[in-house]
Amino acid sequence: MTDAILSFLRDFGTLLGQGIADTLAMLFVSTAIAYVLGIALGVVLYVSAPGSLRPMRALYSVLGWIVNMARSIPFIILIVSVIPMTKAIAGTTVGVRGVIFPLVLSAAPFVARMIEQSLAEVPHNSIEAAEACGASLPRVVFSALLPEALPSIVRGVAVTLISVLGYTAIAGAVGAGGLGDIAIRYGYYRYQDEVMLVTIVLLIALVQLIQTSCDLIARHIDHR
Repeated sequence: MTDAILSFLRDFGTLLGQGIADTLAMLFVSTAIAYVLGIALGVVLYVSAPGSLRPMRALYSVLGWIVNMARSIPFIILIVSVIPMTKAIAGTTVGVRGVIFPLVLSAAPFVARMIEQSLAEVPHNSIEAAEACGASLPRVVFSALLPEALPSIVRGVAVTLISVLGYTAIAGAVGAGGLGDIAIRYGYYRYQDEVMLVTIVLLIALVQLIQTSCDLIARHIDHR
């Protein structure tokens, strides 16, 4: 058993190490950018919603339609359909650089809706207290809304990271690299079942690590 494991590591250890590094790069870079965009979109959606702080029905309807449309496109179709844009922005359509743009396009609308929902869960008395102190709209958002919604936002980060991790595996089918690419090239095309099994185990381990870490952080910062 030990000899088999050592032999496997000699043959595939470097490959799997690079696959993990590529997967983590795709995962964290794209998710970070998606959250920068998604938080901004989510705040605008919440603030402009009917009955909210600054109701703007037209803006809310247009943004909501765009977000819903983007969320409805399956990732494998999205990544192929934006190849010309990816080439223009990233300079390539393969490897880690070539998949960041479609990953962000897919994740940002999802993040926006989760941020909107997290903000909607904030008790109204927290908002009213900030407004009673004469706080401006940006101050209400940054001093009352986002801090109160932070535990829910952190839990949403886990959902987003796990979803994007699944997208990175799909991206492996079109030359993005990472664990998904290894599973397809070696496990599927070359019938090396042990490689497929190890990549599955690694992906499961990453999911468990992400979920556990985000749950711990959310519990630590939740003082309600």
